[in-house]
Formats: sequence, structure tokens, C-alpha cells
Amino acid sequence: MSKVESADLILKLYDLRRETVMRKARDWFFTFNPTSAEEIGNTMMDPEVGGYLRMVTSYWDMAASFVNHGAIDAEMFSDVTGEHMMVFAKIEPYLAEMRETFESPEMYKHLEKVIYDQPNGTEKLKKMQEWLASVGEQQSEAAGQ
Repeated sequence: MSKVESADLILKLYDLRRETVMRKARDWFFTFNPTSAEEIGNTMMDPEVGGYLRMVTSYWDMAASFVNHGAIDAEMFSDVTGEHMMVFAKIEPYLAEMRETFESPEMYKHLEKVIYDQPNGTEKLKKMQEWLASVGEQQSEAAGQ
């Protein structure tokens, strides 16, 4: 894959993110702050927002699969997007339990691999989780006012 082909695929992924329902799903996901695997599982089945959760997580796992299979340059992908890190940061604490519950040992494996294979991936993930926790606290405080 050439850099130009990789860039073209990244731009196509960006266009998909702009689709109306996907945009709503991404906006909703940003406000979703799960506290357990059970909550994630229940939300997946929720008729109102379950589609949003499945859409966002499967989109980023699909995009990550393109990186893992060499269709998109990993460094270029990480340079131009951070949303995949936010998505994984929210589900990672519950991933082992989710895989067991859904009997799906490869659930989100592509996203997981992209995160951990990048330089300092574990540290970046931890920082994202800390940032999300602080944002969650700010949202809670704002809602209480």
C-alpha cells in the first residue's frame, strides 16, 4: 500500500464519520460513560441507543482491521485520528468480561491491537482514560448545578 492509497482510505473513513446517523451515534457515545460490562451489554440491546453503541464500536474495530491488515498505514492512522482511542478507553476496562459474556473472544480485537501496537500505546490509553474520568466528573458537576 502506498501512502497515497492509505491517505485515500483514511479520507473515505472520515467521510463515513460525517454521515448523519453516524454523527449522532458518535455524539451519543462521547456522553456514554459505562461503569460495567453489564451496562455495556444492556446498552447494546437498548432499542433507543443500542444501535449507536454497536455502530461506533464496530466502525472503529473495522477501521482498525484495515490498519492491522496493512491497507492503512498505522502511523498515518494514529496521526490523524484519536477517536478510536477514546472508544477503546471506554470499553477496555470491561473487555475481558464482555468477551466472556458474549462468548466472543475476539470482540474488538482489531481495535485492541491498533491501540497496543502503537508506540506508547498502553500509556496513551491510560492518559485517555484519566482524561475521560475528569470529563465525566465535570459533566456530573455541571448536571448537578
